[in-house]
Amino acid sequence: MNRRACVAAAAAAVALCVAWPAAAQTFPSRTITLIVPYPPGGGVDAMARVAADKLSAALGQPVVVENRGGAGGNIGTRFVVKSKPDGYTLMLGHTGSISINPSLYANAGFDPRKDFAPVGLMASMPVALLAHPSFSGKTLADVIAYAKANPGKLNVGTSSIGTGGYMSAELFKATTGLDFAIVPYKGTAPLMNDLIGGHVPVAFGVLPPALGNLQAGTLRAIAMLSRTRFSLLPDVPTAEESGMPGFESVLHYGVLAPAGTPKPIVDRLNAELQKLVESPEVQQRIHAEGGDKLTSTPEEYAADIDREADKWGALIRKLNLKVE
Repeated sequence: MNRRACVAAAAAAVALCVAWPAAAQTFPSRTITLIVPYPPGGGVDAMARVAADKLSAALGQPVVVENRGGAGGNIGTRFVVKSKPDGYTLMLGHTGSISINPSLYANAGFDPRKDFAPVGLMASMPVALLAHPSFSGKTLADVIAYAKANPGKLNVGTSSIGTGGYMSAELFKATTGLDFAIVPYKGTAPLMNDLIGGHVPVAFGVLPPALGNLQAGTLRAIAMLSRTRFSLLPDVPTAEESGMPGFESVLHYGVLAPAGTPKPIVDRLNAELQKLVESPEVQQRIHAEGGDKLTSTPEEYAADIDREADKWGALIRKLNLKVE
């Protein structure tokens, strides 16, 4: 009986080894679903639609964006993790959903290092320190000096707890040791409304909802929290240039598949993703959404997820930031 079981298991393994390459050679043969774990209209959704449009043409099959929002991105992410690893269910992930949520949420329901087959990165979006024009500080050093001179009196706006803007404010506070109040809003829109209205003097946030007001002069960008200056705001210095070496907060966007997806399929998807991101049209669309292009191999994306999870996880544990 044991011998029969071993023979059967060996036969099944051989069949699987034969089936996966065959499946990879014919991939894709039907519609691919690209899950966005947030409602329509945000930065992740915009990046997903850029990717879906071009991947559809490159792969010869429709790539359909499906929004599965809820629980800070965890519902859609868990759906992808539990999907069949055949390349037909993908996810547009970013630093918040993949590298922050597993440490922030007590029951995120996934492990970013084990539950995904990273396909590749496609864009980066820096967080910026923004200010109302009436705020006296013009540089990052000015903001630090103001907070030191007025302990507990500076209100710093962010979007909701766990977002890139909020975590950037916490990182800034922990790094500088300053005493200021972080004021989290329910979303980016109400944060921008209050910043433009002068109800909060400074804020950490991503650029898409602020670009028009920055260009019109109704908001000011004090510093970019990226290693290099942002292409659309070349006159705004980085935090490192402003006296905070190594201080960085950048959201990375990329495509992921469920763990176990065959490597030939992952490699095919990565090759097409890298090609589309290099096209001037796609780069222009990424710029319009407040980002810059960022390409990688699957292995480089896995390493990026690992680094970001370590970085934000350490801060979350240090500050005991947990969401039930």
